[in-house]
Amino acid sequence: MLRPPAGSIPDAPGSYQFIDRNGRVIYVGKASSLRQRLSNYFQDPRNLPIRTSQMVAAADRVEWVVVATEVDALLLEHSLIQTHQPRFNVRLKDDKTYPWLAISLNEEWPRPFTYRGKRRKGVQYFGPYPHVRSLRQTIDLMVKSYPVRTCTDTKFARHQKMQKACLLFDIGKCSGPCIGAVEHEVYDGYVRAFQQFFAGDTEPMLEQLRHEMSDAAAQLAYEKAARLRDRITAVAEASQSQEVVVDASGSFDAFGLSANPLEVSVAIFHVRHGRVVGRHGVIVDRAEDQSDGEILATVLERVYADPVLEVPRQVLVSTAIDPERAALLEQWLERVRSGPVTVTEAHRGRRRQVLEMAVRNATEDLARHQLRRASDHNSRSKALTQLQHDLQLVEAPLRIECYDMSHLQGTDYVGSMVVFEDGLPKRSDYRHFLIKTVDGNDDFAAMAEVLRRRLRRLDDEPEVPITKRRFAYRPQLLLIDGGKGQLSAVTTVLDELELSSSIEVASLAKQFEEVYRPGRSIPMHVARGSEALFLLQRIRDEAHRFAITFHRQRRGARMTASVLDGVAGLGPTRRTKLLDHFGTMRDLRAASREDLAALAWLPERVATALFAELHPDADDGAPDETAGIGGRDG
Repeated sequence: MLRPPAGSIPDAPGSYQFIDRNGRVIYVGKASSLRQRLSNYFQDPRNLPIRTSQMVAAADRVEWVVVATEVDALLLEHSLIQTHQPRFNVRLKDDKTYPWLAISLNEEWPRPFTYRGKRRKGVQYFGPYPHVRSLRQTIDLMVKSYPVRTCTDTKFARHQKMQKACLLFDIGKCSGPCIGAVEHEVYDGYVRAFQQFFAGDTEPMLEQLRHEMSDAAAQLAYEKAARLRDRITAVAEASQSQEVVVDASGSFDAFGLSANPLEVSVAIFHVRHGRVVGRHGVIVDRAEDQSDGEILATVLERVYADPVLEVPRQVLVSTAIDPERAALLEQWLERVRSGPVTVTEAHRGRRRQVLEMAVRNATEDLARHQLRRASDHNSRSKALTQLQHDLQLVEAPLRIECYDMSHLQGTDYVGSMVVFEDGLPKRSDYRHFLIKTVDGNDDFAAMAEVLRRRLRRLDDEPEVPITKRRFAYRPQLLLIDGGKGQLSAVTTVLDELELSSSIEVASLAKQFEEVYRPGRSIPMHVARGSEALFLLQRIRDEAHRFAITFHRQRRGARMTASVLDGVAGLGPTRRTKLLDHFGTMRDLRAASREDLAALAWLPERVATALFAELHPDADDGAPDETAGIGGRDG
């Protein structure tokens, strides 16, 4: 990599990015002075840490962005890391996907539910929690006292339409908003109680319930007092799931660290009003030669970049962070929290005990991760090495792409591409293909079309910004689901595009699990029961599953459209509203004539025509106009 011209690097705060020859960002950093920081990289590689020298050797150029302050540089660094996922930066990996308690405040009648995945606007989150079972049990106990709805939106809409409550209403675990059995003000109070409880502030809630129970008993309203007593018992029982660790005024986050030369584990405890209301952990690869304190500071930056997490007034760390870095963190967190934040260690008392508990959890997480990773990594490495040997490949196939076709008698023809990197599926690179040029049932031609469309991108992609590339990397192995015929079709495409010398290809036949390679009339010897064959089978089965799933989606959509397309007056907008209202075609078919006629936005003539289309054998219900011809009876 060429060093930028002298004096061209500004002496100002900012973020810098090292970029390889393919245009991929491989490292993102920040600095209070870009000139001073970047000069450290341009020295004798033997004086650099091993990981850093590898990064500099892989880089083709360096770019930078100047900002006003070092805090802005930190924010920009995080944004760029989230966008590019550079391979030489510290990466946080959750040991598992932790569940959250979510409350859908964006709905007319909010509901609590367990949730994993991307955060959504209008939803309040509490947690995360280590065990989904205990979280569900807590919700079940809470609805005894505060009966908010827990049903899905589809089920709620169905019962609202029928004006009939479900079993949960009958047993007292729902207040029945679907049938108007509860006032909005009362229901909103139930929701606020849920928010207060999961925020850890349970004592005011219990005090209010005790006061109401005493008033009810004084007024001789013994049944109401008994119900309030049961509420107190349920809330107290539910609160036992929140471990009390400090006094009621204590609200902080504790970061406990455990490390080895290759990886770092960090356990995070969220304490509010003296109770542990959430906990989770992350595993970090040592992508750079950083101290434990530097890595812990990086973890804090990544964790609090999630807008869902509340930043407390105090953040406790088990490992000392450099004072300058800690001061920068505090400035940034104060901006996020809109209030003062302290990042510090705890040396004694209950807070120190919480930190020690977090460290023990981090140590256990790291031990479990190492055992699992050792097993997985060894088997994957063995499989890739065996594949290189058995298939006589030039290099180990670190990126394998597998293709499969799916159709029904030539209709809804689709193809699939799945990607495995380092023996693991990379689902972000999976792709579907709609076959455009093949008529009828011709898997060879369909496979050739898909491969042409994919491989031509290898020439086009370098001109496309890295964040918009659909096919980012060249595969080391193309795996085809099929035998010699499919392999021949693919080989023809590779020859046509002059890629035969740079991309290896193999096919896996289902009948005897035989592996074929170009230029060989007999299958390659891949031992039965070997890690190599197991990996090929897994990739082939994943491609088949991916293709079948897409084909069924296309066919189902076409069949649904064909039924509704035959109804006069039922355009795209009304079709969409129908499916949104009823959920599925099965529910739509089950709807009565009256159900369809009751839809205010569906004209009566269209509802009649739709019912007739869905039920061609049913009596149309019209009066017989020929009855009584010839005079009246009697």
